[in-house]
Amino acid sequence: MKLFDLTHTFDDSMPVYPGDPASKISFLNNMAGAGYSVSQITTGMHTGTHIDGPLHVIEGGMPLSEMPVERFIGRGVLIDARSKKSIDSDLLADVPLREKDIVLVLTGYSAVFRAPSYYSDYPQVTARFAEALVKAGVNMLGLDTPGPDGPPFAIHRLLLAAQVLIIENLTNLETLLDIPEFEVFALPTRYRAEAAPARVIARG
Repeated sequence: MKLFDLTHTFDDSMPVYPGDPASKISFLNNMAGAGYSVSQITTGMHTGTHIDGPLHVIEGGMPLSEMPVERFIGRGVLIDARSKKSIDSDLLADVPLREKDIVLVLTGYSAVFRAPSYYSDYPQVTARFAEALVKAGVNMLGLDTPGPDGPPFAIHRLLLAAQVLIIENLTNLETLLDIPEFEVFALPTRYRAEAAPARVIARG
């Protein structure tokens, strides 16, 4: 078995969704001064690799911290959507989805994670694709893009209303192309909030 890290490293130069606050890691103490290091992070919850929960776009939705931990682990299914302008249901034609799967979509956009075009020019998920995931009862949809859609976030609402969680800003998905079977562990920090940073690992 091999482990694959699908998480962007969080650092001081993290790109953020337009309008979100800049992120910063500050060292309050360091080895030279205090003999130990203590750092502080300032960030919005939607920076870097993170998971969106129902409260993000659903009035009265469940905070991510209250989702059962079983929702964050499942059989992985990789969808190769490289060169696609949209992520549509035809990509699922020969994919036998199972209940509680975690569906990962490889677009290749993680290669331009720090470029200005990352947040403005990425393939988006169609309603047909999202509805197929809801019908199958999958646990999560993960993408190597800023998300499944843009304003007014209809696809976010469609998925999160059905408690299909969304992993955004993944990376290294191409490392799974030759792995026929793998499991995904996408564990968010347990903040009582609408989203949280996550360390996302595949094992296969």
